[in-house]
Amino acid sequence: MGHQVVLLYLNRGEGFCGGASLDRCAGIRTAEAEAACKLLKARAVFAGQYDGRAVVDPQHYEAFDRILTAESPDVVFTQWPIDTHRDHRAISTLTLDVWLKGGKKFALYYYEVAEDTMMFSPTDYVDISSVESGRRASCYLHVSQQPDKWYQKQVEITRRRGAESGFAQAEAFARHPESRRVPLP
Repeated sequence: MGHQVVLLYLNRGEGFCGGASLDRCAGIRTAEAEAACKLLKARAVFAGQYDGRAVVDPQHYEAFDRILTAESPDVVFTQWPIDTHRDHRAISTLTLDVWLKGGKKFALYYYEVAEDTMMFSPTDYVDISSVESGRRASCYLHVSQQPDKWYQKQVEITRRRGAESGFAQAEAFARHPESRRVPLP
């Protein structure tokens, strides 16, 4: 749609990459992320934290703020804060802090992730029926994350969200109640 898209990764995946040794994980997962971004015509940016050991403290708030603010986003989609994965909770908190500190300049939306997300109540839906094959292809580029184990769970969610919104498949988002609303594709 003509937007510049940045995928801001909290880390480079140092903590897990399938059967490979941990000293190779950051390289493997960075390459996978960059390949997926290329397919999506997006740009990868990495926040420099360590996979599975996210830190939320004044130093990391400031570092994350510098990275996200430098991108000057119009809209940010981030993890739902009530999630079983600690890195997901951390990036949600770090993003919210940037939004609050910056005067709520960008629109803020949350998204859900397969079985990790809890208590999610969508406010907005986007029909992904025509782009699902590209979505699947980009996810499957993350080979080390064993997409065959989890991708079907995500498809179940997008089909359920599609049924809720009148589409074959849909992504669901929850707009922060104090965020401005932007038209989603």
